[in-house]
Amino acid sequence: MAPKAAVLDFCVANLLLPDTPSGYPCKPKPAVTADDFHCMALAQAGPTIAPFNTGLATATVKQFPGVNGLGLAATRVDVHVGGVVPLHSHPEGSELLFVFKGSMTAGFISAESNEVYVKEVREGELFVFPQGLLHFQYNTGNETAVGFAAYSSDNPGLQITDYALFGNTLTAEDARQQGHLHRKIGGDEAQGLLRSECITVVNKVTFMSIAEILKLIKVFFGLSAVPPDGRQDYRCSLLWTCGV
Repeated sequence: MAPKAAVLDFCVANLLLPDTPSGYPCKPKPAVTADDFHCMALAQAGPTIAPFNTGLATATVKQFPGVNGLGLAATRVDVHVGGVVPLHSHPEGSELLFVFKGSMTAGFISAESNEVYVKEVREGELFVFPQGLLHFQYNTGNETAVGFAAYSSDNPGLQITDYALFGNTLTAEDARQQGHLHRKIGGDEAQGLLRSECITVVNKVTFMSIAEILKLIKVFFGLSAVPPDGRQDYRCSLLWTCGV
């Protein structure tokens, strides 16, 4: 529990102010209403995320100001047939999963021994994921599986392993400055080499083949010559073209 919420009855998040290590600043008490303690974010399935075929709806402090400092948050996950919640972690909180409908296989990997603990979780059952550990779920039935998860933090954080590898902010210039590109040339050939060197960094640290890296980039992000933010620095996340 954040210090302010521990001293006061509650500390509804003032989302107009920046977050702090101890949580959002408190909303002025005269401005607090019952709506701050009510949230409809999980009433319906969230948008389906490609290519995982899974819908995600969240109720962290950013959507639910009343949980600020209380060490609580929730999500709803709708794992469609053949869908998966990919390998990911929550750096700031443990997760308790309740399967509301259908069934899903859930598991996590221990940090100490890399041992995998995996179990089919059926309707009405629970499974817990310890804080910070890589974990996953996937649908094992022939209908959409619906789960609700509670967290031990109002903002547990989320890092998806696939996005960390293939959607990071490493630029080709970063790769060049680290000594992976030793030739100074100009024009299109140089840009092609810079893009290749960006991929090479991922190849070096994961032991994955270049072909597999390119395949996965296409799966998660497609191919684009210009990223959504308009940057031209050839980010590893989106900017390899078909010719690389």
